[in-house]
Amino acid sequence: MTLRTTTDKDTGVAVLTLDRPEKHNAIDLPMAQQLTSTWRDLRFDDTVRAVVVTGAGARAFCTGLDRDAATAVPQPNSPYTIEDPLLRIGPKSNDLWKPVIAAVNGMACGGAFYLLGESEFIVADTPATFFDPHTTYGMVSAFESVLMAQRMPYGEAARMALMGTAERMSARRAFEVGLVSEVTEPGEAVAAAVRCAEVIAGYPPEAVQGTVRACWSAREAARAHALAYAPHLVSLGNLPEERQAGLFAGRRPGGYRVR
Repeated sequence: MTLRTTTDKDTGVAVLTLDRPEKHNAIDLPMAQQLTSTWRDLRFDDTVRAVVVTGAGARAFCTGLDRDAATAVPQPNSPYTIEDPLLRIGPKSNDLWKPVIAAVNGMACGGAFYLLGESEFIVADTPATFFDPHTTYGMVSAFESVLMAQRMPYGEAARMALMGTAERMSARRAFEVGLVSEVTEPGEAVAAAVRCAEVIAGYPPEAVQGTVRACWSAREAARAHALAYAPHLVSLGNLPEERQAGLFAGRRPGGYRVR
């Protein structure tokens, strides 16, 4: 299993951990399927009233879709649709309205934003960084940019998407622009997120879930409208697979600044 779930029945808090640290917790197809089934299972588990999602190890929360998985997914021969294995990895995409708090350790990039974008708020360790590598490798940042543009000012979301791998947003800067709600000392993000989750889980669940739904509805119409364009933009703007592979092969470690 590439996904671990631990539940404290006394507090009503479940901790969901992406568990592929050797791959920076990149999401392969089995993990994507496990995320979908886990969120759906949590809908029916009344002992769970709040959830914390995090990544194993200190190096990464999640680095998005595993490159091997990306090349294994066949794409429709149409500019109007794409096959995206990450579209159903988030809680809201699976009709879960229990509150979800993300605890970010290390890198969070690309497809990780599918999870961060559907969390209620984010707690991050000081070494955490956020970036979007799509444009560097000849891919359109569509779904990711839509989600991030709803969590921070347009200019910050656009800068992250357009700068690619040349720049990473620090936890401090993410806090300043509203992407992150709390910055913790190294290794403390999960504990801080669990503390918040325990407080929330102690309130009447009907009121909590109704509040989550109300907050989400405030931006749902704009999000749905924007996401409707995403498949076309990806289909039209992504480089052919072999050209993307060439850009990935030419990657060099480092070469970025953290702001």
